[in-house]
Amino acid sequence: MNSEFCIAVHALVFLNRKACILSSTELAKNICTNPARIRKIMVKLKKAGLISTKEGLDGGYFLKADPKDITLFQVSEALDFKFVSSAWKSGGVDMDCLIASGMGQVLDNIYADLDSLCKERLKQITISNIDDEIFLSHTTVNGGNT
Repeated sequence: MNSEFCIAVHALVFLNRKACILSSTELAKNICTNPARIRKIMVKLKKAGLISTKEGLDGGYFLKADPKDITLFQVSEALDFKFVSSAWKSGGVDMDCLIASGMGQVLDNIYADLDSLCKERLKQITISNIDDEIFLSHTTVNGGNT
C-alpha cells in the first residue's frame, strides 16, 4: 500500500473543513508532504470530479462534490488504488510442481477478493464521516481546533 490514498483522503477532509480554495503548498504543509506530490494526486481527484481548481495567484483546490457524497471507494477508484495485492509471487507458472506453478494465481484470486471486500466497505464511508469522526471525538476532548 502506498501513501496516495492517505494523502488524497487527508486533502479532501482538509478542503471540506476549511471550505475555501487551498494551494498545493497549504495542503502539503497540513499533510506533511511536498506540494509536487499533492499536485500529482489532485490531478487524479479533479479528473474524477471530486475537486475543482482555480487558476491564478489566489488559485488552488476546492471541493466540487458534497462531502456527504464522496465515498472512500470513489477516492480509491480515482487513484486506481488496490488495497490488497502483491507484486511478488512464489514459485513460477513454468515449474513442474503443481504447488509452485499454481500458487501465484490462487493467491492473486484471494487478493482480488479481499480488495473487492475492502472497496465494498469503503462505499459506506464518506469524507463527511471522517470529518465528523475527527471533530466529534476531538471536541469532546479538546474543544476542537482545525
